[in-house]
Amino acid sequence: MFDWIRRPARRGHFAALDHADFPAFEPGSVWLVGAGPGGPGLVSLLAYHALGQADVIVHDALVAPDLLAMAPRRAQKLFAGKRGGKPSPKQADISLQLIDLARSGKRVLRLKGGDPFMFGRGGEEAGALARLGIPFRIVPGISSGLGGLAYAGIPITHRDTNQAVIFLTGHDESGAVPGGVDWNAVAHAAPVIVMFMAVKHLGSITQKLLAAGRDGADRLAIVSHAATPDQSIIETTLAQAHVLSEVPTPAIVVLGPVSAYRQSLDWYVGEARRHVFG
Repeated sequence: MFDWIRRPARRGHFAALDHADFPAFEPGSVWLVGAGPGGPGLVSLLAYHALGQADVIVHDALVAPDLLAMAPRRAQKLFAGKRGGKPSPKQADISLQLIDLARSGKRVLRLKGGDPFMFGRGGEEAGALARLGIPFRIVPGISSGLGGLAYAGIPITHRDTNQAVIFLTGHDESGAVPGGVDWNAVAHAAPVIVMFMAVKHLGSITQKLLAAGRDGADRLAIVSHAATPDQSIIETTLAQAHVLSEVPTPAIVVLGPVSAYRQSLDWYVGEARRHVFG
């Protein structure tokens, strides 16, 4: 269904870095592109190429303004952001917008924070395009669950602590805590759990994990505004996380021993920083 590659593999040498050797961004097509976790320098060369070729950019709320500023002035910019607790466009309407723009002959860049296929609804948007035969390309991005934590000095895997990790979303389509999650299984499946969009329901999620038998002394870190000058980090424990208030968002939450590596790997200094542990 999502077999979108229809061309031979390109030559695997440094000529591929030449702008002219990138795939053509054809009129009437849609590129779903990951914008990375925050800083505009964390996009791929192919994403940068798409930004310069697009006729219209349909972008999320979390896409950095500095990244949008790299687009040519002729490119139309359309906001399609979703933020918890605020009026947001419906997913079906965003997909229809992409379809209409492509059918009008535009080069449509759907610019999404992080990676389009990591809790980014990219699969739904690509599916809508595929069903109507609209050409599309997926350009992966650096997920905040990887790059955002790296900017906080937190490796999500380390051979001294864990060989597995779970990625979890903190809310479902309705905005509530996901009802289909087997919390008993999640609590014990991996030493490290990385949670996206979990701040709103963090108290409920932590209580479910504790009730399932997860150790309340487990380290928990929250990285807000990752990879930007406003990055801040809160460190606490699973048992104490419910008392936190006014946690800056967007944020990524990591539960498990890997946040201890911040003591030696905390390399990025943001303009705003907050530390709590206890």
